[in-house]
Amino acid sequence: MPLCSGWQVFNLFISGIFAAQVPLQPPVSLPQATRGPILSSDFYEFVEDVRDKAAIPGISVGAVRLGDGKQPITQVASWGRKTEDGDGHDLTPDTLFGLASCSKAFLATSFGLLIDDFAHGRNITPLPPSVSRFDWDTKIASMLPDEWALDDEWTTRTANFRDAFGHVTGLPRYDYTYAPGDSTHDILLRMRDLRTAYELREKWSYNNQMFVLGAHVIEKYTNTTWLDFVAGRLFKPLNMSTTTVWPSVAIASGKLTDTWTKTGRRIPFWFTDEISRFKAGAGGVISSAEDMVKWLATLLNRGVNPVSGETVFPREVYDTVTTARQVVMGAPTAQYGVGIVGYGMGWMQSTYDGIQVISHSGGIPGSSTLTVFSPSSNLGVVVLINADEQGEHALTIAKRAFDDALGRLSPSAVVDVPTHEVQDRSPQSAGEPLSLDLEAYAGTYASRGHGTITLCSPQSTSHYCDGVLADFSTIENLADSPPSLYSTFRSVWSTHARLRHISGDTFAGAFTALFPQGYGKNTTAFETFETGDAEGTVEFSVEGSKVTGFSLVIDEAAVEARRKRTGGPIRETADAWFEKV
Repeated sequence: MPLCSGWQVFNLFISGIFAAQVPLQPPVSLPQATRGPILSSDFYEFVEDVRDKAAIPGISVGAVRLGDGKQPITQVASWGRKTEDGDGHDLTPDTLFGLASCSKAFLATSFGLLIDDFAHGRNITPLPPSVSRFDWDTKIASMLPDEWALDDEWTTRTANFRDAFGHVTGLPRYDYTYAPGDSTHDILLRMRDLRTAYELREKWSYNNQMFVLGAHVIEKYTNTTWLDFVAGRLFKPLNMSTTTVWPSVAIASGKLTDTWTKTGRRIPFWFTDEISRFKAGAGGVISSAEDMVKWLATLLNRGVNPVSGETVFPREVYDTVTTARQVVMGAPTAQYGVGIVGYGMGWMQSTYDGIQVISHSGGIPGSSTLTVFSPSSNLGVVVLINADEQGEHALTIAKRAFDDALGRLSPSAVVDVPTHEVQDRSPQSAGEPLSLDLEAYAGTYASRGHGTITLCSPQSTSHYCDGVLADFSTIENLADSPPSLYSTFRSVWSTHARLRHISGDTFAGAFTALFPQGYGKNTTAFETFETGDAEGTVEFSVEGSKVTGFSLVIDEAAVEARRKRTGGPIRETADAWFEKV
């Protein structure tokens, strides 16, 4: 494939203000390894090779370092497709992507600004009478006395905000317990009905709801929304002029990329304004390579905008959120190398071939992102991909960017990775038969933390089940499928759920998003789901001729931790128990 195919590249030099954007000539016409201010033409060729072999629609990359006088030198480039209707080469560096969990750094920094406001008397809303000092170690219960609670009384009393944003409250991720229409308050109250797996500070366990909690605290104690707070305190002073938390604004700008699944099907931009109202702090910021290099430049300058000289956030906030206090991986791994991996608040600390780096990745349906910077190497890189489950490729590109910018022989190489194929998500039923007829397992079940779910068998005849079965019949032949139960399941990430029989009274369970009419130009039906996190097992409890409920297992490590701690049966140690009603 010609090197110029599918990419456009821009150099930006900043000397007080941004210079005009001037496209480089295609690297194919330049001498080998001709360099931009940071990255060479070899790097462009490498990214195009990744995109081609992995069948990725589009990739944007931004790189920044601080030059003389701390003025940022930036380079941004894009390869491939922005829109389904485009020519396949319409992605540009100002194209907007959903940042997913790269948003968490903006939430953590915003929280640090709130703490600094209180410390310097700039707060609007007073603290509760019981709180004399507000900082990262303030107990959550003291700031949210009527809202915060977990199922463990000691954790409820003693957990602080450093615990919450460091993912060590003991509550694992429960991403299928919130849905469009929820508020931050709703999600916070629902946490008390979810099962913790670990003692406070025992183990790092990723949890998105804690960053929803952070946004809620900011809203409660600033008398505004976090969405307005982050726009005014971070986006505006950094001149991140197109960055937003509102999908409707991004769509209206004409700059938002179309998005695709790992299997190449186009899907809508996953978040709506309704979802962003509660999810933006955990994963809802929308930005571009062009804007993200401004964020990275300020991080390299420890909170000071290197263009304006303005302190956007104090050095103390920078140090606090980037310093690792929790151990994510305590031993060398193939992905992160010989060092351990630590977590601060919204940032990971690790090493890449001897370089200390600070990073965070992100992924939502239709988007894979990575933000990484190294103060010691004076370099920051952002990688934005408009398809999901491309994190491995984003990391490979970021590593190659570091090697290229630092003039190192790179071990990063393109690996031939086949495109994702649509697969049967569950094993064929080949174990012990069900205890009862399949229809006995159909019906409505309720869980305090997860809500209700109504399961339909292929023989169910209610009006509701007619609709559910019609949806699934667009993507599979129900008559030829193994014994299965089907349902709608409305969450941010799913529209439906499917249970496929494995053995005895155990089913493989999966949350999925169905598109019975397809999407975009392709009107054939399809489904999409998050590999791993959307899948688990369901074990029904049968007493005589009656099904009493089922245990849901998504996070096997969490279930095993509860079992070791309590010795209880699966009904008590599963991620959730659904009672038949």
